Amino acid sequence: MAEKQREKKGVGEKHFRKIINSFSKIKVLIIGDFISDVYIFGKPFKLSREAPVVVVRHEREIIVPGGAGNAANNLASLDCKTCALGILGNDFWGDAIVKQLSEKNVNVHGLVRSHIVNTTSKTRIMAGDDNTSKQQVIRIDKRHEDPLPSRLRTKLHDNFLALAKDMDAIIVSDYGYGVISPRIINELRELAKQKIVIVDSRYQLLRFRGVTAVTPNESEAEKAAKMRMIGDHDVKRAATFLKKRLNLNAVLITRGNQGMSLLEDNAKISHIPIVGSDDITDVTGAGDTVATVFTLALAAGAGFYDSARLANYAAGIVVMKSGTAVINRKELLEAVRKNHA
Repeated sequence: MAEKQREKKGVGEKHFRKIINSFSKIKVLIIGDFISDVYIFGKPFKLSREAPVVVVRHEREIIVPGGAGNAANNLASLDCKTCALGILGNDFWGDAIVKQLSEKNVNVHGLVRSHIVNTTSKTRIMAGDDNTSKQQVIRIDKRHEDPLPSRLRTKLHDNFLALAKDMDAIIVSDYGYGVISPRIINELRELAKQKIVIVDSRYQLLRFRGVTAVTPNESEAEKAAKMRMIGDHDVKRAATFLKKRLNLNAVLITRGNQGMSLLEDNAKISHIPIVGSDDITDVTGAGDTVATVFTLALAAGAGFYDSARLANYAAGIVVMKSGTAVINRKELLEAVRKNHA
């Protein structure tokens, strides 16, 4: 019973605040799949005469960086020194990502631009009446389907080697679009001997042997471990499998409204309950937020458990926001003040 919901003493609020306030001194490289998240908002106002569908009147639209771009956005909002590394098309959506990240003082010189590829975009149609929250009606994805040209991969690899040596930590945001090559995975394995390397990978988690830690959600952990996770016992089995198979220092599994579960070096699992309401508004991009705060806290000197607790505070904030949301340092400090005991 003690293992199912183990209470563990962590640092006090004052030390948490010290960790958060030191984020501005940390240099992090975010490498992965940069995505343009497009939101089109509208109001349903009639039935179409052409087909049995609702017609939505366009009101406004916004574009925000998604995928690795959301992680970079979170890092910058937390005052971290951030370098972005990925491949974008020379198109409208790529321009939007570069512009927004540059405005947040993210170093975008590592981003490789090309006319040969398209920037991956995810367009969400959000519809609702004036006095209700907009709900997602449909999502339209556009991506570059062909393998990435070798010269772009080579350029990306060269940029990676040039930037990684000066970083305190590296975050991998892998959505399976081909940016994270076997060569880069090998480099990450070597860098993890000296630096913090945190991996958030949707489809190829088992390839990242030897990094510091991985942060899958339940579905990703189930697929990688090839086992169904119904309760805490199954979560521990999956985390133990991943930790041993990949030779990791820690595994952090995010579990939606059940919080998080952390397995450390001592093979004892900590189940960290969700902070705030379990009436979640939107989980879009929450995994990126968890990976960034977890990484920053580790780079600031916190242990795995307290880094996971800070990441849990951050997740509790962004899931209450609509769309691809970010957290800033002020919000995280306030969450610590209100919830830490």
